[in-house]
Amino acid sequence: VQLQASGGGLVQPGGSLRLSCAVSGFTLDYHAIGWLRQAPGKEREAVLCISREDSITYYADSVKGRFTISRDNAKNTVYLQMDSLKPEDTAVYYCAADYSLFCPSYYSRYEYDYWGQGTQVTVSS
Repeated sequence: VQLQASGGGLVQPGGSLRLSCAVSGFTLDYHAIGWLRQAPGKEREAVLCISREDSITYYADSVKGRFTISRDNAKNTVYLQMDSLKPEDTAVYYCAADYSLFCPSYYSRYEYDYWGQGTQVTVSS
């Protein structure tokens, strides 16, 4: 089982990035996929999740209207589109998979079955 996040980098404030989460070793169709992030010196933060039926759950109010998530089951890949990036979005971003029809509830937002390695996103001028 493997989740590989990629697409991070350095971007100026107001810019955009698209992160990818490529999965292998399990069937993406049967899993909800979430993105989480951890900024330096801060606790990990759940950002958003996409269910098996493409319903999106936002856990972080700060990204609503700027971030969105999508999935391509045929390519075993989930994407995180990040627009209007801010310096406070700087973090290591992780993707995670939950063997479930639905995304975790807010109170269970860190409970995933599989976790991937992170990709660094730095927003700075």
